[in-house]
Amino acid sequence: MKRLRWPRWMPIDPYILLLLGTVGLAALLPARGTGADVASGASTGAIAFLFFLYGARLSTREAMDGVRHWRLHVTVLACTFVVFPLLGLASRGLVPVFLTDPLYQGLLFLTLVPSTIQSSIAFTSIARGNVPAAICAGSFSSLVGIVVTPLLAAALLGGSGGGFSADSVVEIVLQLLLPFVAGQVLRRWIGGFVARHKKVLGLVDRGSILLVVYTAFSEGMVQGVWHQVSPVRLAGLLAVEAVLLAVMLLLTWYGAKGLGFGRADRIAIQFAGSKKSLAAGLPMASVLFGAQASLAVLPLMLFHQMQLMVCAIIAKRRSRDPEALPAEPDAAPVRTAVGTGGRSA
Repeated sequence: MKRLRWPRWMPIDPYILLLLGTVGLAALLPARGTGADVASGASTGAIAFLFFLYGARLSTREAMDGVRHWRLHVTVLACTFVVFPLLGLASRGLVPVFLTDPLYQGLLFLTLVPSTIQSSIAFTSIARGNVPAAICAGSFSSLVGIVVTPLLAAALLGGSGGGFSADSVVEIVLQLLLPFVAGQVLRRWIGGFVARHKKVLGLVDRGSILLVVYTAFSEGMVQGVWHQVSPVRLAGLLAVEAVLLAVMLLLTWYGAKGLGFGRADRIAIQFAGSKKSLAAGLPMASVLFGAQASLAVLPLMLFHQMQLMVCAIIAKRRSRDPEALPAEPDAAPVRTAVGTGGRSA
């Protein structure tokens, strides 16, 4: 049977449609009573299993091999966990004209989330950038984010973060950090199994996130938090996120140029340093915000789709950039001097 593929002309990520469908299901049929308890327990287990798989997949050796590109990784981490949060704090001035306080908290949380891995690698490859650097940068960001994101949330959101408290730190450790460490420890024995079944486990990943979204939005419907969002506020949020993405894309590209990075590294920095991970952010928001998680993840969901659409366009344009072509002529003298194509290959 031929595998069904999403049409290339369709700019919307099909997984986003599944997420939106899950939100619609939660709006029409929210979990209540015993069903809510079951969904909450299943969501907690799914989050722990999700981060266990993250730990089992991350190759420590690959991460260490990328240490030699420390300037690039420090730049990406600075963009992700310093520049982004500063812009998030600056957006406080948009309350209450453009954003409500809950939407601002969700936007600030968005700026604290680690970078993506898969999409950063894909876009860097399309744009003919430094793919190995993008792999390591995304892996480092995800690893650091498991610890740094909760700490930043504690410092910047504090007790006003939709139910965030010191107990949430304990929950983060139990639900996220410990499963991740367990995955790393057991990777020696289960790493091969995880690699061989990565497609099936990828479906488990996405299914777990859908369950987290359904539980969070069900709690939001029961609590009536959606009465706080009007179409005008939603439009304001989209406008703010568009500006945020544009600023980060410009800063990562021209800032990397100012720091002396070459074109291939600048591409990796731009795509890894300007994006936020929906897969990592949703489980964290569920733990950090509790019943308020539905509003907290709304900015992240919208930003995720926006970054995919915009970065896809940028990557295609970068792939046609004349600066991507000089690498081929440079290889010719090597073949001539050596007298064989083996070394060049």
